[in-house]
Amino acid sequence: MADDNREGGLEAPTRHAIEWKTTSFYDQDDLNTELERVFDICHGCRRCVSLCNAFPTLFDLVDESSTMEVDGVDKADFHKVVDQCYLCDLCYMTKCPYVPPHEWNVDFPHLMLRGKAVHYKKKGASLRDSVLTSTDAVGKLASIPVVAEVVNTTNKLRPARKLMQSAIGVHAEAPLPKFHSATLRKRNAKRTVVTTFDERIGLFVTCYGNRNAPAMVEDLIAVFEHNGVGVEIVSNEQCCGMPKMELGDLDAVEKLKEANIPRLLDLTAQGLRITAPIPSCVLMYRQELPLLFPDDEQVGAVGRAFTDPFEFLMARHREGRLKTEFKTPLGKVAYHAPCHQRVQNIGLKTRDMLELVPNTEVEVVERCSGHDGTYAVKAENYDFAQKICRPVVKRIADAKVDYYVSDCPMAGDMIEHGMGDASVASSAFTLLRQAYGI
Repeated sequence: MADDNREGGLEAPTRHAIEWKTTSFYDQDDLNTELERVFDICHGCRRCVSLCNAFPTLFDLVDESSTMEVDGVDKADFHKVVDQCYLCDLCYMTKCPYVPPHEWNVDFPHLMLRGKAVHYKKKGASLRDSVLTSTDAVGKLASIPVVAEVVNTTNKLRPARKLMQSAIGVHAEAPLPKFHSATLRKRNAKRTVVTTFDERIGLFVTCYGNRNAPAMVEDLIAVFEHNGVGVEIVSNEQCCGMPKMELGDLDAVEKLKEANIPRLLDLTAQGLRITAPIPSCVLMYRQELPLLFPDDEQVGAVGRAFTDPFEFLMARHREGRLKTEFKTPLGKVAYHAPCHQRVQNIGLKTRDMLELVPNTEVEVVERCSGHDGTYAVKAENYDFAQKICRPVVKRIADAKVDYYVSDCPMAGDMIEHGMGDASVASSAFTLLRQAYGI
């Protein structure tokens, strides 16, 4: 007979489909029952206390209750835990010994997603949260030349940021992205297209890559093309849906899926793999959308086609098709592996690629940066985000590196903000382009 108290198992962890279109998914009493069950397991384990603020919030509620057990916590306070989860997935992938197929069937991130979806269905979202997660609408407006200049200038003015914090709850100190009127798509229209490649790959530029970090994406394209891989940019994409999913607005996620999947299928029909410069977007197509829409064969086909950019490049290296004639060493590099890259279970491919550069030493930092999409910019979460990021900043500062990078540019901004010196977060694509001398 199975031991109900055993931890872990010999079978690989698995994920169940998210049954968000069923009536029971939105039943508050049913949700509370499941939250209480899982919270009780977490309370008895407490391995995840250092990952984010969701678990300390839960354990404080339990420890301060009349019974010092989960049954003493007011169910109205359950959402305080839900609200602190930013769906990084690390508890599921790196800590929890009770994930399925364990009989206790604990999937904390997707239970928190259910809590967010129920809350959104009942109460909607604040103006701030609606705006922060409407990346396409905000980006289109903010990347208009005159508007971009005003937005970028305003983001640097302390009085304006103080007013923004008072008015809509965006913290005055939190790092905000810069908007570029010369978007990646505009820059790409002027790019000379080379046809002599031995392989091609589709590129989901992402809303962030297009309007907030176009130079990074240009570096990605340069590295791929230098290695004989032609880059086909997805036509007229929309947001991958991760911000709306983190909000609990699953209907919006579905609309974005319906807009993007046909365009991505055009590339898979040509036999192409697809990549993206932001790990969260790759994860969205590889994992989250297939779990949200398990019966959609088109979603499955696109998910199977997606690959991390460095996973793709290192596969070429194993096949002897990657150029390793680097001209410039990089010295010591701190590489921050963001959560949504780590949970793809592909290993540290970015590190492996950087270490191909002669006279280059890579210090790996595998901790959350605390940025997590919109989490760190919210006034009520900023201090928590800073606390989460502090160990990352200390590791990098103590390592005395020449460069520090993250696969996630938003995480890089958060680390740079925490460093508080003249240093600037870079990108692995940028460093590789520099090392290649291209």
